[in-house]
Amino acid sequence: MTMEDGTSKSLGSCGDTDDDYDVLQWDTREDCEVRQILDRIADKWSLLVIALLDRRSLRFTELRRKIDGVSQRMLTRTLRQLERDGLVSRTVHPTVPPRVDYELTPLGSTLHDTIRALVTWTEEHQNEIAAARAAYDTRAAAEQETAQREAAERQAVARQALTLPS
Repeated sequence: MTMEDGTSKSLGSCGDTDDDYDVLQWDTREDCEVRQILDRIADKWSLLVIALLDRRSLRFTELRRKIDGVSQRMLTRTLRQLERDGLVSRTVHPTVPPRVDYELTPLGSTLHDTIRALVTWTEEHQNEIAAARAAYDTRAAAEQETAQREAAERQAVARQALTLPS
């Protein structure tokens, strides 16, 4: 079996979680897998899979139907990665055609409260985020207009300088 890209062969400690904890330490140490784990569990497909498997097991086709926009390839990859990390278990039933069920492992279940807290925070702050986005977009559009106007003025000055007799 080959190691997946970006994973080290040995587990490492990323540091302490005391008052002197440096959050960037996990990003710079070779033997720390925190970033890889965070990258995995924080992607949108993994979050949705974990949320959907909270209270029951689901078949692949059920997951695909419930997750809008996910391709078969991406869902397969996501489920394999979550299974590899011990967050999802896969059960193949000996039927024709084979039936495969996915469910959260006890470790995977511990993530659900964190995901629920993230969704709750998002719901509570969505109006503030929408207002910030609108303000940013307005500011960016005004800055772009100013930059275009200034560029046009510079071009006009340059054209005028080229047409003046020497």
